[in-house]
Amino acid sequence: MTVLNLALGPLRRRNGFLILAFVVFVPFCFFVVFSVPDVSSEQLLGQRLAELQVKLQYLDSMYRMRQEDLQQLTQHIDQISVPGENATGNGNAYGLPVQELRPEVKQLIKNMSGMHAATGLNPPIMLRLPSAYHFLPHLLDDPSSLRLAYLMSKNRNGVSVVMGVPTVRREKQSYLMDTLQNLVDGMTPEEANDSLIVVFVAETEVEYVLQVAKEIEMRFPQQVDAGLLEVVSPSPAYYPNLDKLRITLGDSPERVRWRSKQNLDFAFLMSYCQPKGTFYVQLEDDILAKPSYISEMKKFALEKIATKESWFVLDFCQLGFIGKLFKSAELPWLVNFFQMFYNDKPVDWLLDHLISTKACNWDKGNDYCKRDKAKVWLHYKPSLFQHIGTHSSLKGKVQKLKDKQFGKVALFFPHSNPEAEVVSGIKHYKQYTLERAYLGETFFWGLLPQPGDQLTFKFTNPITVKRFHFKSGNAEHPSDKFYNATVEVLPIDTTLYNSNGNSLNFTTDGYIVVGKFDGAGVASGVPDDTIGKVHSLRLHVHSESDNWAILSEIHIQDELARR
Repeated sequence: MTVLNLALGPLRRRNGFLILAFVVFVPFCFFVVFSVPDVSSEQLLGQRLAELQVKLQYLDSMYRMRQEDLQQLTQHIDQISVPGENATGNGNAYGLPVQELRPEVKQLIKNMSGMHAATGLNPPIMLRLPSAYHFLPHLLDDPSSLRLAYLMSKNRNGVSVVMGVPTVRREKQSYLMDTLQNLVDGMTPEEANDSLIVVFVAETEVEYVLQVAKEIEMRFPQQVDAGLLEVVSPSPAYYPNLDKLRITLGDSPERVRWRSKQNLDFAFLMSYCQPKGTFYVQLEDDILAKPSYISEMKKFALEKIATKESWFVLDFCQLGFIGKLFKSAELPWLVNFFQMFYNDKPVDWLLDHLISTKACNWDKGNDYCKRDKAKVWLHYKPSLFQHIGTHSSLKGKVQKLKDKQFGKVALFFPHSNPEAEVVSGIKHYKQYTLERAYLGETFFWGLLPQPGDQLTFKFTNPITVKRFHFKSGNAEHPSDKFYNATVEVLPIDTTLYNSNGNSLNFTTDGYIVVGKFDGAGVASGVPDDTIGKVHSLRLHVHSESDNWAILSEIHIQDELARR
């Protein structure tokens, strides 16, 4: 009976919810308005009010989801009940309350006694509206079609920004880890605590999903443990038979399968992320983000809300579906649209058509349509995201497009290093020599490192290495890294070799291993104090690489603490 009472009074509960929010919201407004009269504080107040407003919209959408669950439960109970009045005359044979009739309606029914028209009130038939099952009927073939096949999560909810990163197995190379590293590095601790990155592995092979999840956990243990990073994957039953899709737009069957699956992937990912935060940002697994991108996106969104602009999407990248920000409460528009037309057009075309449907007056010309679309599809400049992948997830497709609004990206980071003779066992490409990289003039770009290859820095005068930092790969070539390579130094004091009481790791030729490159392609550390001065430092490759290798940062600090 408690559930029924809840289900039968949704309007009253919703009004109570809004009143409660109003009671909290309005006093806060008065307090801030009368306590901060300066312009900067007024701007801050406007953004704060906008944030509360959009969070209220988000909470209202979450309330409607719960209300829908209660309504479905009520409908189910009504379907199993038998019509007929109980002893009190206020319900059916099961004692369930029915809609109370107004006195004038009751009188009208009495006057119609004996007529069939009088029996037409409150029939036991409910209207059934179309759902996802009408557009994706294959979902009914398996009860687990909408269940997650895999989830690695700490159940973080209620954040400001949720970022969806779909990824699939790529034939050439994967950019996912570099993308995640860049996204994580671009956050402040405060931003990381109020954000969520959901990696959607759009594959049905369990072994591959586990492989990706394991790599993410090993590469980002702190972020996974804190709840910043999640990994999800769908049930195989979520997808229809992709070999039996209608051929549309004159595309090849392979391209139709690729873009249709992408539409379904986005719909799944958005549906999962929608209840987890106020804003949702669609990203890809081969991108580069500018530092502080979270704060920039959030600030821009709140400014537009504060000025009463009725936007539907904020665009932080000019390419494809990268960097598109939506209010989570409005994601159902997109999800349903993708479900209806997933077999018809690519995902970025569908977004454009949805915006046109919402904004354009077709009685007017195309210029009016562009103007009206621009009011709900707002572009931020300069772009916050750049596409870096070359090899598309569609077999054979090469994607070289770049967002010109993103601007130039630093490809190397110069430092002043101790004077040294530089020797490279890896052949360099064009002018990207190790000598010039060591001097901070460019980056080093070497061709296919092999086991045993070494990059050696022989110091003019022996030094004490206080700290070393080597970073491989860069924004344009994130996969050109040193993977299985160590950092080694040659000490002056030969008595260290085989000495007791230390745990130094010596090589056969007298070098001491002081560090190694991690999964991000970075080697950074502080050598043991007992090593003392050294003649040289080298990078030692231990396995063959499928890619070339870039050193975008070389920094060796001695007792003079050069920068």
